[in-house]
Amino acid sequence: MVAKIFLFASYRFLKGIFMTLADSFEGLNMRFVTWAQGQQDVRGLLKVGSRARTRAPADSLSDLDLVIITTNPNRYLTETAWFEYLGEVLLTFIEETAVGQGFERRVLYRGSLDVDFSIVPDDTFRQLIASGFPIAVQDIFRRGFRVLIDKDKMLEKLAVVPEGTPSPPASQDFIQHLNDFLYHAVWTAKKIRRGELWVAKSCCDGYMKRLLLRMMEWHAGTIHGWDYDTWFDGRFLERWADPEVISQLATVFAHYDLDDVKNALLQTVKMHRRLSTETGRRLGYETSEEKYSETLRLMDGYLSH
Repeated sequence: MVAKIFLFASYRFLKGIFMTLADSFEGLNMRFVTWAQGQQDVRGLLKVGSRARTRAPADSLSDLDLVIITTNPNRYLTETAWFEYLGEVLLTFIEETAVGQGFERRVLYRGSLDVDFSIVPDDTFRQLIASGFPIAVQDIFRRGFRVLIDKDKMLEKLAVVPEGTPSPPASQDFIQHLNDFLYHAVWTAKKIRRGELWVAKSCCDGYMKRLLLRMMEWHAGTIHGWDYDTWFDGRFLERWADPEVISQLATVFAHYDLDDVKNALLQTVKMHRRLSTETGRRLGYETSEEKYSETLRLMDGYLSH
């Protein structure tokens, strides 16, 4: 009985924290909208990301993503007073946006309120409306957005974002990918042989994993159709990737240990080989078993000493 009471109390406590966070995000959002309405340079404001979409919506760990369309972008990249008034700032920095080649101000407030302010020049946004947004940006809009401010009525045109046409990789792109992956497999083996463990692990678990992810996406497309949602940058991979691949992912990432990096590299090549062979067969492309065999032979020469 005591245990049940404790569990119930814990549930109420955690639920209260999550509700408070949600309320705090909403309150912060409302305060910023009110402030931005009074700023002449702010022409539009969008909410994107998990707090704007219905599929895979926000949970207690989600941040708040806001897009500020402004005639004075430098103000939001150099000044700090505009976001400091929203709450007590713990951390803040500027980085490039994940898509769109812009910049964003990232802010972590006390209480774990994480807000990304993407800063978009007004003239740039108008040009994109006229000429079309990059595919990656279109994908974000299709997943859901909310117009919070639209002083010039230009955001009405975002009401319907045209659907892209998912398609398989062209033959030359597939071959380019294979050559890129196998080249870096040999390159990483050389770094291991030389004793550059940091560089070898960074390539094996960094660049090569990004190429492996791309092959996983193509592999999923050949199974489920090219409109199958593989998200981006590995998001929700555990929901969409091949279950057999997911079960083996623990073997392709390495600890900072020479033998472990060797094994992870070999397992990464093995996984990529299976996925590319199945993907290439379904696409009718040549996957070149000879290239994999020769690559593994070269790797063995560097790794066996």
